[in-house]
Amino acid sequence: MIEKEQLVALVQKYDPNANADALTRAYDFAEKMHTGQVRESGEPYYTHPVEVAEILIKMKLDTASIITALLHDTVEDTEATLDIIETKFGKEVAKLVDGVTKLTQIELQSLQTKQAENFRKLVLAMSTDIRVLVVKLADRLHNMRTISSVKSEDKRKRVARETMEIYAPLAGRIGIHHFKDELEDLSFSALNPDARESILTRLKFLREEDKDNIGEIVKDLKALFKENDLEVIIEGREKTPYSIWNKMRRKNVTFEQLSDIMAFRIFVHTIPECYQALGIIHSNYSLVPDRFKDFISTPKPNGYQSIHTAVLGPNHQRIEIQIRTKSMHETNEYGVAAHWKYKEEYKGKESKEYRWLKGLLDILDNASDPEEFLEHTKLEMFQDQVFCFTPKGDLITLPSGSTPIDFAYAVHSEVGNHCVGSKINGRMVPLRTILRNGDQVEITTSKSQAPSPTWTRYAITGKARAAIRRYIRSQKRNQFMELGKSMVHKRFKSEGIDFIEKHIVNVLPKLNQESIEDLYAAVGEGQISCAEVIKAVHPEHKHVEKAATPATESRKASQGQGLPLHGLIPGMAIHYAGCCHPIPGDKIVGIVQTGTGVTIHTFDCENLKQYEKEPDRWLDVDWDDKAKTVEKHTARLFITVFNRVGSIANLTNIIGRNHGNIMNFKIVNRSQTFFDILVDIEVDNVEHLNSIIGTLRSSSYINSVDRK
Repeated sequence: MIEKEQLVALVQKYDPNANADALTRAYDFAEKMHTGQVRESGEPYYTHPVEVAEILIKMKLDTASIITALLHDTVEDTEATLDIIETKFGKEVAKLVDGVTKLTQIELQSLQTKQAENFRKLVLAMSTDIRVLVVKLADRLHNMRTISSVKSEDKRKRVARETMEIYAPLAGRIGIHHFKDELEDLSFSALNPDARESILTRLKFLREEDKDNIGEIVKDLKALFKENDLEVIIEGREKTPYSIWNKMRRKNVTFEQLSDIMAFRIFVHTIPECYQALGIIHSNYSLVPDRFKDFISTPKPNGYQSIHTAVLGPNHQRIEIQIRTKSMHETNEYGVAAHWKYKEEYKGKESKEYRWLKGLLDILDNASDPEEFLEHTKLEMFQDQVFCFTPKGDLITLPSGSTPIDFAYAVHSEVGNHCVGSKINGRMVPLRTILRNGDQVEITTSKSQAPSPTWTRYAITGKARAAIRRYIRSQKRNQFMELGKSMVHKRFKSEGIDFIEKHIVNVLPKLNQESIEDLYAAVGEGQISCAEVIKAVHPEHKHVEKAATPATESRKASQGQGLPLHGLIPGMAIHYAGCCHPIPGDKIVGIVQTGTGVTIHTFDCENLKQYEKEPDRWLDVDWDDKAKTVEKHTARLFITVFNRVGSIANLTNIIGRNHGNIMNFKIVNRSQTFFDILVDIEVDNVEHLNSIIGTLRSSSYINSVDRK
């Protein structure tokens, strides 16, 4: 641990204008406030904030950040308050200390919820000032360096897992890669010490066997560049145990099968020299396919720039090489700390280095709870990247495996919400298509389009998934409200009771609902029955029991009087039964399903028998014939065709010519004479389906057609 005078001298060495008095007072204040407190290792507690400050000093951070590091635990663990901090050290420091302190002040029920809520607060705090995150990462780094002193194994593993899943990826996203590498390796040591020790043992054996292998390769590379009159600095290093283990796991190979555990960095003076060095390497050594990446022309979102390649180097050993300038290296290692250099520049968050942070805020706005936010954010941080372009040439960086849906939401949320199609390199493709590096992507939009629940199968970015889920939640609630209100109105009418909304509002507490909208949504979702609402409003009312089989007589009496289905998106408040595949024109009935809304069956569906003794579940519904809708519905046909050449082609041609769209096609039985086929067809209504059935039955290739 550094002493007070040494700390001040180190800061003033890189920042002569640093406030020595404030640094001295902060050191003394931290030591005084933490008097009597000790860490689990037995050391005085104040040594921890001093060590955190020293980590940030090595990164040459500004005075306010160093003071924040010294004070970051005082408000949480001592009698100090933010008012005292502001009085003694100013508003800027107080704001930073507050941002760091808020992350650990909450007490929630579950560890998962607490972790998620802490992370949500971290994102909010660092969106105001990124230095909050830098201090927090330094705090976590020192805690991980001393984690062996924590007595509880469960706590050690929990902290290490949180570090691996959240803090190490965050360090990578803001470009502080030496933080990321060390946090990962320290976490690996706590989570899987046997595996790490095994890798270290093997690395030691290789070093002893190959003597100075890295030194020999560096010597050969230097000689090569000297021959080509290019001045370079070359560094060689072994990869960390965690990165080796991660590659073994990812590629499912053994340690012996790994041939690139050594990495070399070549430093040059200018960008043109980067490409000159690359040319020299590729001219003299064989390139390993698919391992070349140019992050100079297309930097990573955090500003990382370098050329990566892998070659069969000296002695035909496979080695990884990174080529960069010294200024690139500083940015790559220190990230945002290298960018703003204790100035105000970092506040320009609209720059490309901060787009990822804006993306996290978008996810935060769309997520329904902290756990969902944490889930989506992990999606954002854990994946490699793919670089694509808009038709205007703007670069969009996405996680590997992204689709046009992810691209659309990356451009803008409104573009995503109204996306109807996509072109990749000028060719129409499905929205589920995986994007590749260099693809030019064009998104087609329509004001009438809305996100589909099925999009979550294809979207992989946290931003896209959160926005889709938010829309679905909103639409689902609106539909449940609309459905529930109609159900309550109709039930009051059938019971001969005047519907007065004010009377319902008066009994909301009895039904544990905060608003009339909440009540309608609960009724539509099947959480509360209409009978319960009537009982709460009119406890004296005697319900007239319906017949054991309620549907038939009710249907005859109210034909055409049911709740209209137009405008409800299938799969939300309304679900169309897969057993009978109802389509417009069929006589239908609704069954209220608790928690999911209403399932629509055809009137003669066999599965309705199981609900005969539950009359309150039956709901009289109608297709809204007056409204025009472009919504398609799926019908299922059982078709027997003659086993002749051209029979299947004839079948599909008839369906296509009659504007039916085959969604599923399955041969369920075959013989020398006949094929039995199940076909799911998208149609407009019963009339459309009957037209297709009639045409099919008139074909000489087809024996029979029945609806299932």
